Amino acid sequence: MYHHVEQDYHEIDFSHKDQRYGELTRCTFTRCKFIGTSLEEITTTACRFIDCDFRGAQLNASIHTESAFLNCKFTETNLFVAKFNSCKMTGSDFSKAQMDGITLNQGDWSYTNLRFVKLPKQDLRGIRFTEADLTGASLEKADFRNADLTQARLAKAKLQGADLRGAVMDGVDFTSFELKGLRMDVTHAVVFLRSMGAKVE
Repeated sequence: MYHHVEQDYHEIDFSHKDQRYGELTRCTFTRCKFIGTSLEEITTTACRFIDCDFRGAQLNASIHTESAFLNCKFTETNLFVAKFNSCKMTGSDFSKAQMDGITLNQGDWSYTNLRFVKLPKQDLRGIRFTEADLTGASLEKADFRNADLTQARLAKAKLQGADLRGAVMDGVDFTSFELKGLRMDVTHAVVFLRSMGAKVE
């Protein structure tokens, strides 16, 4: 068990090390490597990770509160039952990440690569997914109420039973995914009709 407070790390390689069970508070990591690192059950609070590489890392059961992961790589990272509370994940890549049981509470996931992720039945209310790539994602019965999906890519996403009421959907291509079973509101109907070329007055 370790606890680091207000420490700055620049281009440090933590790859394949055992960093489990730690607590990080208001620390900044810039262009650091955590490739294959054991980070199970760590907690971060108000930390900043900028251009960091977490490929293949183990972040099982980790908890992150008001931390920022900007342009980070989470390719094939294990995020099983991890929790992200009010975190900023802008521009990060989650290709082939293990996200079963993950908790996303509020936060900004804009410009993230979430292609083919599995987030069925997730509570995603109020989260920003501006221009996020959710192509082919499994989002059945997910709750997107009041989320921001402006210009998000949802081609071939599985959205059966998802709740989109109150979500911002400007610039979304409604023809790229199946609408059957979606819970939507009147605003979405207008956006959909306009995307099809109709003039709605």
